[in-house]
Amino acid sequence: MQIVTRTDRPDLNDTAAAVFKERWPEFIFHDETPKKYLSRVLEHFSHFDILVLDQEAVVAGGWGVPIAWNGEAGDLPSGYDEALVRDVQGREADIPATTLSFMAVAVGSAQDKRGLATVVLRELTQRAQEAGLAHVIAPLRPTWKHRCPTVPMGEYAAWTRADGLSIDPWIRTHQRMGARILGPAPTSMVIEGSVAEWEEWTGMVFPVTREYVVPDALDLVAIDRETDRGVYVEQNLWVQHR
Repeated sequence: MQIVTRTDRPDLNDTAAAVFKERWPEFIFHDETPKKYLSRVLEHFSHFDILVLDQEAVVAGGWGVPIAWNGEAGDLPSGYDEALVRDVQGREADIPATTLSFMAVAVGSAQDKRGLATVVLRELTQRAQEAGLAHVIAPLRPTWKHRCPTVPMGEYAAWTRADGLSIDPWIRTHQRMGARILGPAPTSMVIEGSVAEWEEWTGMVFPVTREYVVPDALDLVAIDRETDRGVYVEQNLWVQHR
C-alpha cells in the first residue's frame, strides 16, 4: 500500500470522493459550514489530507485540521463545524495550532476488515507529531448511534461491553489505539433545509410538524411545516488520543 495526499494525486479526487460519499447519508453533505471553509482547509493543510492506495486503487482516506486547544474539556470546539471554523480563523489570525483534530475517515465498502481505518489514523497521528502538535482529538460519529437517536450522546458513550470497551465499533477502534472519551460534541453539525429538500435527501415524507427518526441520523430531525424548515443538530463524541 502507498499513502499520498490529495495534492500529490489530484487525478484521484473523483475516486476518493466516491469512497467518502458511500459511507455517509446524503443529508450530511448539506452542512453549510464546510462549504464556506473547506477550500481554505485544502489550500493550507493538504499535508493532513491523505489517501491510501492499493495498486493505484483508492481504498481508504482521511483528513484532519490543526487547531488551537489548551487541553481542557471546556476549550473544545462544539464539534465538527466549529473545529473547521477554529482551524481556518486561527490560521488567518496567526494563532499557533497545538492540536490535530481528525475530521473524517472513510474505507471503501469492499475493504472492510483490513484495518485500513487504523492505518489512516496512525498516519495522521504521526504527521501531527512531526508537525509538533501536542494533542490529537476527534469528534467521532459513532457507527451505531443512529440505531437509538433518542438516547443522549453522553449516555450512549457510557454503554460498554463485558470487556469494558464501548458497544460501538467506531468508538472501540479509537479506544484500541489508546483514545479516551472526553465527552459529547453537542452541536457538531447543524443542517437546515426546506421540507422538500429533506424529503429529497432522505426519501421520506414529512406530513406534519414534529421530530422524526431519519435513517442514519444520530439524532432526531425537527420538521416545521408552517415555516417550511427542517433542522438537524447532530451530537458527536470527542475523544483524545495519546
